[in-house]
Amino acid sequence: MVNNSATGINLSSDSPSMSNGTMNGESALLNPGSQHAFTNLIPNGGFGTWTQQPTTTNINTMPKIHTNAAMHLLQWPLIRDLVSRPYDPQILLQLEMAREPLHSLTKTPCVDLSNTQAYIEAYFERVNIWYACVNPYSWRSQYRTALSNGFREGSESCIVLLVLALGQASLRGSISRIVPQEEPPGLQYFTAAWSLLPGMMTTNTVLAAQCHLLAAAYLFYLVRPMEAWNLLCSTSTKLQLLLMSPNRVPAHQRELIERIYWNALLFESDLLAELDLPHSGVVQFEENVGLPGGFEGEEGEKVGKDELWYFLAEIALRRLLNRVSQLIYSKDSMATTSSLEPVVSELDYQLTQWYESLPLALQFPFTRTVLQDQVQTVLRLRFFACRTIIYRPYILAVLDNEQAVLDPVVRENCHKCLEASIRQLEHIVEHHAGHMPYIWQGALSMVSQTLLVMGASMSPSLLNIILTLLPHREALDQMINDVIIEVESYAMLAPSLSLAAEIIKEAELRRRTLLST
Repeated sequence: MVNNSATGINLSSDSPSMSNGTMNGESALLNPGSQHAFTNLIPNGGFGTWTQQPTTTNINTMPKIHTNAAMHLLQWPLIRDLVSRPYDPQILLQLEMAREPLHSLTKTPCVDLSNTQAYIEAYFERVNIWYACVNPYSWRSQYRTALSNGFREGSESCIVLLVLALGQASLRGSISRIVPQEEPPGLQYFTAAWSLLPGMMTTNTVLAAQCHLLAAAYLFYLVRPMEAWNLLCSTSTKLQLLLMSPNRVPAHQRELIERIYWNALLFESDLLAELDLPHSGVVQFEENVGLPGGFEGEEGEKVGKDELWYFLAEIALRRLLNRVSQLIYSKDSMATTSSLEPVVSELDYQLTQWYESLPLALQFPFTRTVLQDQVQTVLRLRFFACRTIIYRPYILAVLDNEQAVLDPVVRENCHKCLEASIRQLEHIVEHHAGHMPYIWQGALSMVSQTLLVMGASMSPSLLNIILTLLPHREALDQMINDVIIEVESYAMLAPSLSLAAEIIKEAELRRRTLLST
């Protein structure tokens, strides 16, 4: 085991070794009982225990119309009483579309190259774990090429500058704790890279796609979801052109393009979960692109670890989250709790299998304590977010009709949903572990779970369930207050998060007023 105390990451030093393209089909992760053996969790088709009917829909992808987004909760019974006016479900998208651009990107870039080694080391220690899209074996060669070009032209220069931007950003902790007047860390390098992106925009190569992906990653760090989406669309177009014919990708770049592909799909799915955006079309290759298996190169050339466990785990979980959206929240999904029961049971079974297939270094404990390992923390939060949305329809059923809770299955599933929600909120600072890749997505997840718990507390039967999970009502009030304070600290980062903070603050004031009357 390698324990990186500086980052809180505790992972195996060896990532999986696989030949490219060998992991087609459903989610695949390391079997804990074997160091290098992978196992397919679920057969092709998506269900482990059902007979799959012929379908034209890939259920591993986000549906084009769904009700899974945070803003849809404001239309639920009791929850809608906590806000003073109805909100258009499109409001977050409208706010982000109307947002002022980054003015610094119009300035002449000027970069300080005195700390490049520290930022490169920080990238490979703290950032590449999330995206796994920079080859540590070829890095020295890329850096030499960028240096020979004076960091002023070429895809290598753009990639190096973006690595420096993300590396510097990773050393400062959460961007939510940086004062608004201060320039975000890494912005000087990002601005320099931005000046090179027009040349990459019209170039259809793997490295050009990598440039756009890394730029999108930094924009997610800046909490600029729409700008990130625009770059992802360009990434997607390049990927589709390259993947349409197998001979368009050189053999030595096939591993890299697979990693770029899965990153693009993960990012796009996260955005589509909250915003009603056009689908890029990159998902059409989802069943044909292999899973990453490890970069190849001389050990002496490697500048950092090539960790894949988290990335593979995230791919598998994202596909499961997309199945949840398809089967429960799409316009064609089932409406009654009785028809949902076998679907929910199967999805929860798949989530359990996902956890049990994690390598031991990633298997987070289910104790109600703060974890020191960043990767375990993020995976645990994502696990509970998935479990919440699997069981959330049962909360809606009770909010709509209090008598529904008399059904033991409904009551048990409400308990599972509320427990998963509370587990995401009771130690709210845990979310800082994922602020590099997930601050915007994580904030909206917090808001969703908080609105759900607020609405549940207005129902006598659901409040009784909550009080089996928390010691007393004051603990519930304190938990909600802690979330409000945390989300308010994000308000200056994005107009969508500013509105989200206003909504939960108003909802809590109205909740307490209604409960006191």
